[in-house]
Amino acid sequence: MTSTKKDTKFKLKLPKGYLEKLEQKRYSPQTIKIYTSYFNDFQKHFSDKNLLDITTDETNTYILKLIKTKSISTSQQNQRINAIKFYYEKVLGNDRKVYKIDRANKAKILPTVLSKLEVKAIINSCTNKKHKCILSLIYSAGLRRSELVNLKLSDIDSTRGLVIIKNAKGNKDRVSLLSPLLVNELRDYYKNYKPKVYLFEGQEVGSKYSTTSVANILKQACTKTRIKKKISPHTLRHSFATHLLEQGTDLRYIQNLLGHSSSKTTEIYTHVSTQNISQIKNPIDDIFSDSS
Repeated sequence: MTSTKKDTKFKLKLPKGYLEKLEQKRYSPQTIKIYTSYFNDFQKHFSDKNLLDITTDETNTYILKLIKTKSISTSQQNQRINAIKFYYEKVLGNDRKVYKIDRANKAKILPTVLSKLEVKAIINSCTNKKHKCILSLIYSAGLRRSELVNLKLSDIDSTRGLVIIKNAKGNKDRVSLLSPLLVNELRDYYKNYKPKVYLFEGQEVGSKYSTTSVANILKQACTKTRIKKKISPHTLRHSFATHLLEQGTDLRYIQNLLGHSSSKTTEIYTHVSTQNISQIKNPIDDIFSDSS
């Protein structure tokens, strides 16, 4: 009985300053939720030890155990490491070089990209004006789902043709493109739905639209168009970046529009763009032409 009480109390208590430091550094609510959850797992695993006595080797062994027994992804592995490192480096102020954890190399998987015709088919399949505007804006501004649902009416600058994305990933503000043609669609949408706070609101006035609902809208659209590719709202963002690159837009501009901290992240679109590949002559052409 005593053990149960101890476990329950333990799960709820974070080290002094951990949550405060996350909030002070203005981490997003989702990141705070993930970090606190993963650090609580870490504390629970080492419940019989003082946090200051846990060695790097012990932490590596803990992570390795999760990989083997829980089959955690590379992304989750790195998030768990970040949650642990945050305590020792940011809260306690330890030197980063002293506390070092081996990380897995993230798998280099090329993003799924839609053609412009596929994007057009998806958007045009929406008979609901609100749904059509949601998918159109994600694609035309290269938005993440979370960024879309957090947009407020004041974040649409139709005069300058800009979408203002505030407090995005990495606590950064940025601007992206706003098509004049989409502005007309958004005006019609506004007249019909009359949102009060957020650009796209849920059933309750002033409430955010659900990110799950955004995914469902796209799923239904893909079903109608019979597109078989594995698609998520993020696919529209990938497609936006790739299509800009294929139009000849400088990679640095694309990086700024997407809000990438590193150009290396944006460079992945050079691997999926057909801009240069289409100009390469296929050697089999000569074989077929010679045999005809």
